[in-house]
Amino acid sequence: MNPETVELLHQGAAELKLDLTASEAGFVRLLQLLQEGNARFNLTALKTERDIVLKHFVDSLTCLRGGHLDGTLQVVDLGTGAGFPALPLALVRPELQFTPVDSTRKKVDFVRATAQSLGLENVAPIAGRAETLTRQPEHRDQYDRVVVRAVAALPILAELALPFLREGGRLVAQKGPLSQEELRAGQRAAGELGAQVVEVEPFALPVLGDARTLVVMEKQRPTPARYPRREGVPNQQPLFWSAK
Repeated sequence: MNPETVELLHQGAAELKLDLTASEAGFVRLLQLLQEGNARFNLTALKTERDIVLKHFVDSLTCLRGGHLDGTLQVVDLGTGAGFPALPLALVRPELQFTPVDSTRKKVDFVRATAQSLGLENVAPIAGRAETLTRQPEHRDQYDRVVVRAVAALPILAELALPFLREGGRLVAQKGPLSQEELRAGQRAAGELGAQVVEVEPFALPVLGDARTLVVMEKQRPTPARYPRREGVPNQQPLFWSAK
């Protein structure tokens, strides 16, 4: 990581009131491992150091806004891809226990190997789909938080994520600009699935200024047993939402 990129990392973190001095070496190594993995597996479309640092590393750290990840928590990173937001968060929050989930085996293998290389004992990824995993007793109603960075509509995220959570748990969803139509559909879906939208926070991505929205749902009662529906259905037929 060149000095200019290191400075961008610290600048972005400072805007989030984070000091990365102790974890800087981990981020430098993570960048190296991601670039090496990208050359073999095409893990992410972002290639330049600047894009990776700002749009993966710093963007992942915005999950910490609002204090929703404070404490000793069991956290699912749903649709982790190449390990985001789990790996950056694990570097700065060792008290959090992360279960990154992805349906693509090569990405899960990369996240596991990267976590081991970084010495992150608080990261234990698994391969699978949410529709299947949340039918298993060891995963349904077992987690304190689900984090997700996704372009999927809120009703889809709610159906896939909320079954992981115990009562009182929270879904922390990172999205771009959010329409009122999607928010209303997400609120209806949350209610159907045993949760409530408790926070909607628009903000600007540090340094770049790109529009982001953090949406938080809190689970208040068990998700009905019929959810999630079978594999693929939540994406194809979202609750209360017609794809635009």
